[in-house]
Amino acid sequence: MALAVLAGVVLAVVGVLSEEEPGSADAARQRDGLSTDTSSRDALAATPMPTVDPDDALPGPVSRQAAGVIELPRTTADGPADVPTGFPRTPEGALAQLAAIDVTAMQTGSMDGVRRVISEWAAPGGPTAETWSGVAGMASLLSAAGLSNAGSPQLAIVVRPAMGLIKGTVGPQFAVVCVNLEFTVTVEQTSRIAIADCQRMAWVGDRWVIGAGPEPAPAPSVWPGTDTAIAAGWRDLRHV
Repeated sequence: MALAVLAGVVLAVVGVLSEEEPGSADAARQRDGLSTDTSSRDALAATPMPTVDPDDALPGPVSRQAAGVIELPRTTADGPADVPTGFPRTPEGALAQLAAIDVTAMQTGSMDGVRRVISEWAAPGGPTAETWSGVAGMASLLSAAGLSNAGSPQLAIVVRPAMGLIKGTVGPQFAVVCVNLEFTVTVEQTSRIAIADCQRMAWVGDRWVIGAGPEPAPAPSVWPGTDTAIAAGWRDLRHV
């Protein structure tokens, strides 16, 4: 029951100048460029993803097809909230960072844990400790399992990033990427399910973070390696 609830939950400034001043033509061009980038980012994030049956998130038969591979860079440093980081400014680096954020957050098994992660890994205007889908998912999981916000020693969550996709990029510092995570959850017994996450990733300073704006259209949560997963565009993840 907890897993069904969790799967359902996880499935989902430009300043205006009134007067022109010296150099305003250059400023206007910069504003127009930023406005165009913002519109392109919003359009990319909002583009609908394929839909699947909810039961497709449960373990299913492995496909005989080759899914294709996305090669992810390995972490080179420890970041805030114990999230691995140090990934390059590439779409694959953005995907690797999102996977690291999700795995670290969800394996805490507590509300404090997921809140701490998103507080350190979202840009201003992005998801918060109250709005992030990961926070909502953890709350639903704990509630359905009859646990408190602190989790329980009886609760064990193991998360494996199994497949991914790069939805698109807008310039070198913005990408919408998605990761399909294999969850193994144990309370009194063990259950397994796939849960997908798509996020806007922005390069800020020297690292990828979850960017400003509404969370993207949800990606299909489907068991990794199945025909349905491959048809939905998922590719196997391999660290290099």
